[in-house]
Amino acid sequence: MMRLRNIIILLVLLIVCFVDVGESDFVESKCLNVPAAEFVGTVTATIQVVRQVISTVSQFSGGDFRENNAILDCLDLMDLSLDQLTWTLSASQNQNGKNNGTGNVNADMKTWLSGALTNQDTCKEGFDGTNNIIVKSLISDILDKVISFIIDILSVIKPTSTSTTPKGRGRKLIAINEKFPDWLKSRDRKLLQTAANGTLLADAVVALDGTGDFTTIEDAIHAAPEYSAKRYVIYIKKGVYNEYVEISKKKWNIMMIGDGIDATVISGNRNFIDGWTTYRTATFAVKGQGFIARDITFENTAGSEKHQAVAFRSDSDMSVLYRCTITGYQDTLYAHSQRQFYRECKITGTVDFIFGNGKVVFQNCQILARKGLPKQKNTITANGRYESHQDTGFSIHSCNISVEPEVLASLGSTPTYLGRPWRLYSRTVIMQSYISSAISPEGWLEWNGDFALDSLYYGEYLNYGPGAGLGARVKWAGYHAFNDSSQANKFTVAQFIGGNEWLPSTGIKYTAGLTN
Repeated sequence: MMRLRNIIILLVLLIVCFVDVGESDFVESKCLNVPAAEFVGTVTATIQVVRQVISTVSQFSGGDFRENNAILDCLDLMDLSLDQLTWTLSASQNQNGKNNGTGNVNADMKTWLSGALTNQDTCKEGFDGTNNIIVKSLISDILDKVISFIIDILSVIKPTSTSTTPKGRGRKLIAINEKFPDWLKSRDRKLLQTAANGTLLADAVVALDGTGDFTTIEDAIHAAPEYSAKRYVIYIKKGVYNEYVEISKKKWNIMMIGDGIDATVISGNRNFIDGWTTYRTATFAVKGQGFIARDITFENTAGSEKHQAVAFRSDSDMSVLYRCTITGYQDTLYAHSQRQFYRECKITGTVDFIFGNGKVVFQNCQILARKGLPKQKNTITANGRYESHQDTGFSIHSCNISVEPEVLASLGSTPTYLGRPWRLYSRTVIMQSYISSAISPEGWLEWNGDFALDSLYYGEYLNYGPGAGLGARVKWAGYHAFNDSSQANKFTVAQFIGGNEWLPSTGIKYTAGLTN
């Protein structure tokens, strides 16, 4: 019986990841460039170091407002990192374990580890502008150890191919108001069908006038179950909700549906000048995986003079925003980490208004730069890819990139660029999108001198419009004008974020590959 049990275990491993089984154990892994035991040992050691970081950071208190916020950020980010490392450990040992991934083990592990690495960088950055040099230096030193470990782990995971077509026969990519296919889960199908018909089956209703189950969004989220495998639907009636919302890492598969852009509005004005860390300025923030939002506006009204002021921040893996507006000025949308998809959204801002280090595709979105401070340069993206082994980046596909009317009226004083390199390996690709004449002919802007110009990865493919000409584009070593579709295909929904593995169950329409 014991021999039969061992054979079954080895066969399970062979199905997903491991090959070359010897007489008593597997020898090599399809997922890893090192023996699995070595990989497990390194991940386990890293988990222990992160726990030490949490213990050390939790001892600090009594600083000023910004320092206290930085400490809280670190504790939250390290806690999230523990989950991401634990998921990685579990996936490397048992591919049939808790279902918190796509089933593509290599891609899942790279996503989680890239997120954990980004967390360390964000934790360190939070202490910029604080006065306690001793605390900043101590925390930076111990985080550097974690960073080194995670980079080592990332470097030994093999690349993986990604499906370019949805699984199953006869599957069709559909709009939310079209006929629903058989691959959609029955509860989600019923939900989307009733929503399309003007009625809504929701688990909770939020209404400012008291006609719902709750009057605040935060209370509705607090009542949602933890680690739910099913969608928990919150319908938010029209109105302006002046509150700061945080969906914790324990709240999975929450779906929020509003009454429409500019009808259901979540509004705040936290900002860096008033003492908040950039991470904590967010009006709305989400960590729990599988988040979906539809027909909602997220805004930060702090204004340009308040500098960093996030409207929406996401660490939610396999999350989707559909028909939403995200509006602010500097640092509007913080796509901090994990796999994210934005479809038919409107995103506005001034400086670095789409930033972070997630693995993100924007599709059929309207991206508008707006007028900021006098003589200020607009930069649409600031990708934070921190290390070359991270599989992160921004892909902007079939979007409309332009500026608001007041910027058009002052083009000479408000130049607008597609992006600049926030981190050494910044990666952003723009494909098959309309680019208006308001975009500077150079296309891209330096961050600081020649920093990252050789190591970044910026690409453009078959864009159109008066600002899409490549003749005057930057000549950096890291800039690429794609000549064929094979280069661009790597940044499509199917290949870049593995969308065919997880987007169908959301019911949100998407284009898997390039458009004809």
